[in-house]
Amino acid sequence: MNTPAPPPVDPGPNGSTAVARLGFTRDQVVQEFGYDSDVDDEFRFAVEDLCGAEMEDEDYTGGADAVLLWFRDGDGDLGDALVDMVGVLDDGGFVVLLTPKASAEEVDASDIDEAAVTSGLHPAGTFTASEHWRAHKLVAPKAPAKR
Repeated sequence: MNTPAPPPVDPGPNGSTAVARLGFTRDQVVQEFGYDSDVDDEFRFAVEDLCGAEMEDEDYTGGADAVLLWFRDGDGDLGDALVDMVGVLDDGGFVVLLTPKASAEEVDASDIDEAAVTSGLHPAGTFTASEHWRAHKLVAPKAPAKR
């Protein structure tokens, strides 16, 4: 089976510029999943600064404009996790999947592509989030225009 090539990896920039390039904007509600001691706080704070509010945690029950999912190899089934993320997104929302770079917990690009398809999302770019984390923007397909 032929699979499309993954989008190119943007080698930089880090921090707040990467956050803006991922599509975060002021007044968005962002919910975060997979937080642990290894996450990149600079990236997290840049999201909060740009959006103007702290991120919601996993217990939040409202809709979200965007989701941050920190995911490491061994965290379970990525497809199932992304299906869960789609369930919390408002229309037009997106997922930023953050995966470790060059470590034992690195997630294979083909696993990300397969999980995105399974969840109904598609890759919209890969960016460097920080020295140790890669950010994959995943979006829902645009609905066809009604005639």
